[in-house]
Amino acid sequence: MAGPIADMLAVDEALSRVLSPLAPLQAQRLDLQDALGRVLAEAVQSTLDLPPFAQSAVDGYAIRHRDLAGDAPFTLPVADTIAAAAREAAPVLAPHTASRIFTGGWLPDAADTVVRQELTERSGDTVRIVQALDAGTDIRRQGEELKLGDTVAQAGSMITPGLLGAIAMAGVSSVSAWRKPRIAVLVTGDEVAPPGAPLAPGQIADANGPLLRAYLRQWGYADVQLQYLRDRFAAVRDALDAAFASCDVVITTGGVSVGDHDHVPKAALEAGASTRFWKVAQKPGMPLYVAARGGSTLFGLPGNPASVLVNLLVYVRPALARLEGRDPPAWALGRLATDVRCETAKTFWLRMRHEVDETGVNRLHPLPRQASHMLSNLARAAVLVRIPPAADGRCAQGSLVHWSGL
Repeated sequence: MAGPIADMLAVDEALSRVLSPLAPLQAQRLDLQDALGRVLAEAVQSTLDLPPFAQSAVDGYAIRHRDLAGDAPFTLPVADTIAAAAREAAPVLAPHTASRIFTGGWLPDAADTVVRQELTERSGDTVRIVQALDAGTDIRRQGEELKLGDTVAQAGSMITPGLLGAIAMAGVSSVSAWRKPRIAVLVTGDEVAPPGAPLAPGQIADANGPLLRAYLRQWGYADVQLQYLRDRFAAVRDALDAAFASCDVVITTGGVSVGDHDHVPKAALEAGASTRFWKVAQKPGMPLYVAARGGSTLFGLPGNPASVLVNLLVYVRPALARLEGRDPPAWALGRLATDVRCETAKTFWLRMRHEVDETGVNRLHPLPRQASHMLSNLARAAVLVRIPPAADGRCAQGSLVHWSGL
């Protein structure tokens, strides 16, 4: 045991070696409408006051508060109507009059209060105000949310739909954001057939390509190159060479163990890559191979689908986040609902069901069919759980462990 384990990196060391060389990709200027899901490379400042002018917060009547002399009710003539629409200049409110005004309407310069419609009775060209109210009621003051030049969002913020709307309201039409990584997926193996292809004797339907593309699309990477390769050294080498030249992240499945047809590590070296590490003390997913050429990183994932899933979530996803200028996704803490078997010298990754109990504690329930070639329990699994090694090969019920959503 000491020999093979000694040749493997611990999970945290492997992740550090993945992330430490990476930095955000180049910044791009994008139209705001194309920036959803991107990460800001520069802070965004408002180009105007918000609101840009004093406004009514309700449908009602704009007045001078000092015109409400004595006790309610009060009656004022209605001089004009102000809708929420473009105007050449601020409206004017004559003394001892009211202006009919609608939500968002430009408050007349002399007005200092809006009486909401529910507190009034309209009769022809006059309005009766049925109760007293404080000065300044129901007014949105110019710049009360943001002043010209105020920061709307800091660098490093992801542009969500809500933030995009806030940036647009601040009068900003383009932003500087980090470029999204270009990604290639190379599925190797004579034994795998692309989805929908007829299966020859000895072949299996490929799950890795669809699994990878689905997760990458879910994370916002829709434009992923996918290629199927035979177990031929020259084909693997040439495909890697082309992928290194055009992509920031290259993901391969299969071909990273020590068999006669496991060509990825040697082919990567011939294509000019430098190895960062090979093999991690984890199960599943031990023969993970990571290399780099120029600004491109290769993740050589084992061929078993569960190993692909583990390495994608644990190593590839944080790397993609780093390239986009984001922090890697955080892992949460939960407690095991039952005892589980663990490895004595490796990190064990288990797919589990997750629930929050009546006390608010995250409870993690192991599922069957955990072998590295199996994925069917993903129909029920919600989280991937990190089980640390233990000398007695057991992790007890109630143990506190880390988990990430699937």
